[in-house]
Amino acid sequence: MIRFSNCKINIGLHITGKRPDGYHNLETVFFPLPLYDVIELIEDSRTDVSVMGQHIPGLPENNIIIKAWNLLKKDFPTLPSVHFYLLKNIPAGAGLGAGSANGAYTLLALNQKFSLGLTGQQLMHYALQLGSDCPFFILNKPSLAKGRGEVFTASAIDLSGYQIVIVNPGIHISTPWAFSQITPSAPATSLESAIARPVAEWKQLITNDFEVAVFEAHPEIKEIKNDLYQAGAIFALMSGSGSSVYGLFEKHKKVNYSAAQHHFVKQMNL
Repeated sequence: MIRFSNCKINIGLHITGKRPDGYHNLETVFFPLPLYDVIELIEDSRTDVSVMGQHIPGLPENNIIIKAWNLLKKDFPTLPSVHFYLLKNIPAGAGLGAGSANGAYTLLALNQKFSLGLTGQQLMHYALQLGSDCPFFILNKPSLAKGRGEVFTASAIDLSGYQIVIVNPGIHISTPWAFSQITPSAPATSLESAIARPVAEWKQLITNDFEVAVFEAHPEIKEIKNDLYQAGAIFALMSGSGSSVYGLFEKHKKVNYSAAQHHFVKQMNL
C-alpha cells in the first residue's frame, strides 16, 4: 500500500493562552498543500522504517511513523509488523507539518490495510496523541483551528486563483524555544473575520505571533519574507514556528524570486 502524505501552511497563527495541561491555546487557519512525501507499507517480520530523500534528525525507532504503529498496536495486539518506506520530499522541522502528516497518514493507512474499523473521530483521537498538528491531516481540508489545534471549523477559503512559493532556508527552529518567547494574548483581529477579507488585505490583518522572536534570532528568515514581497507576493508569512516562509502570488503572474542556493524552494498552483 502506498500513501501520499501532504503538508500545510498556517494562514495566521496566534497564541491566545496557556493551558493547565502545559500546552497552549491557539488560533490558526490550516491550509493543505499539494506537496507530498510518499509512504509505502509492506507487511514484514519486524516493524521498521527506511527513509530516503530529505534528512530526518533522530533515530528511526523514534520516527512518528513508528510511534503511530506502536500507538495502534497497544489497542490492536494482532496488528502485524510492517516495514515502512518513507520518501521524504518535504523538509523536516520546517513549520509545514510534514512529520505530523506522516503520522496521520500512517494511522489512516494501517486502519485501511488491516481493516481496523476506526472512525474518523477515533483516528483524530489517536492522531492527537502523536502531536497537536496531526488531527488536521485526518480531516485535511481548509480549517480554522483552535484549542491545541484540534478543534476545527470548516473554512470556505478559496485560493484557487493563486500560486504559492515556499522557501525553507534549512534553519532549525526549536518549537519549545519559540513558545517560550511568546506572551499569549488575544489577537487584535480574529482570524475568522480576517480570512473573510480579500487576500490583498491580509498583509495588514494577518500575522504570525512567532515571527517577531524568530526574525530577531534569524534575520535571514525575515529577509526571505521581504524578498517575497519584493518579488510581487500579495501576501507572505512564516508558517508555524518556522523556518519556512511562503508567498501568495496571482496565478498567472511570472514570479521573479531568486533564492539562495542552499534554500529549499517550491512553487505550485493552489
